[in-house]
Amino acid sequence: MAQAVKKQAMGRGLSALLKDPENDIKSVTDKNADKVVGNIIELEIESIEINPFQPRTNFNEESLQELATSIRELGVIQPITVRKMDFNKYQLISGERRLRASKIVGLKTVPAYIRLADDNESLTMALVENIQRHDLDPIEIALSYQRLIDEIQLTQEQMSDRVGKKRSTVANYLRLLKLDPIIQTGIRDGFISMGHGRAIINVESHDVQTDIYQKIVSQNLSVRETEALVKNYQEGAKPKAASATRATSSFEVDDMEVQSINDYFGAKIDVKIAGNGKGKISIPFQSEEDFNRIIKLIKG
Repeated sequence: MAQAVKKQAMGRGLSALLKDPENDIKSVTDKNADKVVGNIIELEIESIEINPFQPRTNFNEESLQELATSIRELGVIQPITVRKMDFNKYQLISGERRLRASKIVGLKTVPAYIRLADDNESLTMALVENIQRHDLDPIEIALSYQRLIDEIQLTQEQMSDRVGKKRSTVANYLRLLKLDPIIQTGIRDGFISMGHGRAIINVESHDVQTDIYQKIVSQNLSVRETEALVKNYQEGAKPKAASATRATSSFEVDDMEVQSINDYFGAKIDVKIAGNGKGKISIPFQSEEDFNRIIKLIKG
């Protein structure tokens, strides 16, 4: 208990330091920066603005109230993280639930780690921490992955290293964003699982996707039953000319297998088979870096 009181007193002391205009710390080379960066400091809640890069938009009200009750009884156990914007002005990087719950309780200050980071670092930290939460739905995770790709210019391989997930896992989440928006909403609301979504994504037509989605919900279909339904549709949708070609070929290519190769290489491959069973596989690449990435995957 004595140690906790000492840390709290230190945090308040550093808070007073930050309110001194003569100690306005803007970079790690400024005087007293070493006393601030990496330390827990009690910040006034009114001096903290919400991170505009926050990828999370839904907050469960019941869960928020439970956290508020815990904070009322025990205080904020895990500090939030902010970045310094201006004199006594900070922007939230991570910990919005803790900040919201602290406001509900009526706290005036909250323990915080202060970082000096540019917008890209701020966004990256917010997205990576957000992805690592356990209560996010698959679409929220997929959107966070996509933002890392679009706004931080990360490849899927770089992103998998950054978030500590297999590249195939990252690819599976990203593919969910190809689903019709109605189905994405269904996943977010828990009407269907990510497994259902992964099965539906193999159908290109959004109209057919939504038809299958309605059957899943109305008939309470399992993932395996959904996969069978999708396979039946795909076989029924193939033109007769394709059937004649398959008859003269020594084998046929399974669509699911091709999709798994697409996921592995992170590119849409092209498979062509002649009537004698011979053929070729083409793998497109977008840059020298992308080419080297594919070569690395081929070599294993």
